[in-house]
Parts: sequence; structure tokens; C-alpha cells
Amino acid sequence: MSVPAASGAAAPPDLEARGVVKRFADHTAVDRVSFSVARGSFFSILGPSGCGKTTLLRMIAGFIAPDDGDIQIGGRSMAGVAPNRRPVNMVFQHLALFPMMSVGENVAFGLARRGMARAERMRKAEAMLERVSLGGSSHKRVDELSGGQRQRVAIARSLVLEPTLLLLDEPLGALDLKLREHMKIELKQLQSAFGTTFVYITHDQSEALVLSDHVGVMNRGHFEQLGTPQELYYSPATPFVAAFVGANNRIAGKAESVGGDVVSVITANGWQIRARRSGAVAAGAAVEAFVRPEAATIGRTHAELAALPGQMVHEGEVESLLFDGANSAVLIREAKSRFEFRIALPQTGRYADLKVGERIYFSFDPERAVCFAAPVAHA
Repeated sequence: MSVPAASGAAAPPDLEARGVVKRFADHTAVDRVSFSVARGSFFSILGPSGCGKTTLLRMIAGFIAPDDGDIQIGGRSMAGVAPNRRPVNMVFQHLALFPMMSVGENVAFGLARRGMARAERMRKAEAMLERVSLGGSSHKRVDELSGGQRQRVAIARSLVLEPTLLLLDEPLGALDLKLREHMKIELKQLQSAFGTTFVYITHDQSEALVLSDHVGVMNRGHFEQLGTPQELYYSPATPFVAAFVGANNRIAGKAESVGGDVVSVITANGWQIRARRSGAVAAGAAVEAFVRPEAATIGRTHAELAALPGQMVHEGEVESLLFDGANSAVLIREAKSRFEFRIALPQTGRYADLKVGERIYFSFDPERAVCFAAPVAHA
């Protein structure tokens, strides 16, 4: 799998992994992973804890060696190349800034290790601090800065060395929610301004979708799907991606018939629904359908929804209301099966007075539901 070049240039990718494998005792942490990242991209590796993403990042950095396969940076194999000889730098979740040094000395630290004269390295550090909106902070102590400012110092310390790749291992994980949201914007702007290739590790789908040009969704040591945030969200390739990326209603059932890209499903809770097929689905096979909360429509009468083309109307009652501003949702308990279905609450005053226990009707567009063959359970 590869990430297309942003400019269509023929330059080698900044990063390429070819069949990379890493085992620990009887556990395969990274299982024959292959992908490439074009120059100047913001690429995220997204997955749950234990999926292998940090192990993969540490192999790129050179902290551990793959058992098989090859990692190339800028078209050059990194086999046997020590971490300090690779054209990469890394930003960790806990930043690892030196509290006994000033902000400027922190930024200039790598330049000092390269033997650059003090006057020149401090000049470069000052210039880099200006570029990350911390001009005039060179003399300050690290503990005088806010969490977001310390984050920018850590990034400046890495970028001043002009790496081919900047590796970021869950760098926003230790920040509070409001600062994390702010830093997502700042990181995206910094990457765009510098044009450095960012490889970003996260378990947070919002971070991956907001920040990235392309995302690799990792599970059990391999990539389930690699694509743009829009492709992952609207056209998930596997049930894992559908369940992991964004909120979804997951409905088990059996394929009654398959016609082209549309599957008619009898669900385990007795519904008859239609959904768009993803991958091979055979009539009679166990399937899973996924419907995003915003793909469904609610109405107070059956007639409001019955005229919508291709949609089946279900009756239920309001189980609970989840207020979160523009992201508010309503949980509906279907009348017959008691199946719980989540729907994004329309942002109109018409539904502002919904009450728990109220009868409600709902439907969804089959073009916006996706159906997969049910995955085989792991032992």
C-alpha cells in the first residue's frame, strides 16, 4: 500500500516499508507490513493499544531492528543504520525536554551534539522558535511555559535538525482536551509550513482524521486499510475499520439476497434492511451492516419517512438523549426487537422538545449503510 505523492513528482518516497516483521517470543507484533509515504505528507498510523503501531515506529526510528523486511528512508535502506545516523527525529508523548536548560538550549541541543558553534546554534534556535510562534522565549525555563508551548519547543528541537521524517508518538496524549484540540490545529499548520514529512502514531481517531493526508488503520500487527480520512470514514474496507473509525450502529444478520452492490439483509433482531456491499458477500452468509448516526433520519410520524425512496421505516421510542452541542444524539429503542439505535440529533428546533419514552420513527438510506461478510472469530 502506498500514499500518493502530493505533487506527482518522481522522487522516491520519504518512507517505505517492505514486508516488515517483528516478533517478540511467540507474539508477532508487526506482521509483513508494506507501505510508503510520499515526501511532504502527514501520515498517521491509527490503531488500538497493542496493535503494533509503536513497535513499527520504533523500527523506523532504529531503536529496534525488524526480524524480516526492509525500511527505506529517502530511497536508502536503513538496515544496520544506527538511530543517530538516520535522517529522522522523534517527539514523544512526554516530550523529554531538559528542565536544567533554557528553552533556546533545548532547541539547540541536537545542533550542539553535531559540534556546531554556540553562536550559530543559538541563532538557528532563535529562528526556529520564531517559526513556531515562540519568539523571545529562548531565555525562559521550560517550566515557565504552558503545555502547548512545551509541545512546540519539542517540535522545534526536532525540526531545527532538518530531518527527512519527524516521528510523533502520541504527542498529544498527556494534554487536556481543550489544549489537545488546539494543538491539532497547530500541528497541521506547522507540518504544512515546514513541508517536513510527519509520521504520527495515535489511538485517537479524531486526531488521525483531522491531521492527516493519509491514514493507515492498524490491527493485530497489520494494516486493515490505508487511505484518506474520507475514504476510511465513508468507504471502510473491513468491519474493523467500520467499527473503529467514527461512531457506527453495528447490526448482525444474514444476507437474504445480493444484487450488484446492494445486499438485502434479515437482521438478527428481525429487521429487513438494505445496505451497500463491501467485498465478497454471498446470499445466505452471515453479515454485519454498519450505519453511521448521521446517515439515519427521524420523524414523529410514519408518513414523514415513508415517502423517502428506498428506505424502510422502523418504529421505536426514545431511550435517552445525549446532549453534546452540535454532536448531540438520540438513542432509540426499536419497538419489536428492543434493539438500540443511535442517531445524530437534527440541528433544528423541531426536535428540541424530544422526551425520553416518546414514540419515534426512523429510517436510513441504504446507500449510506455498508455491509460486510461477518468476520471469523479469533481463537
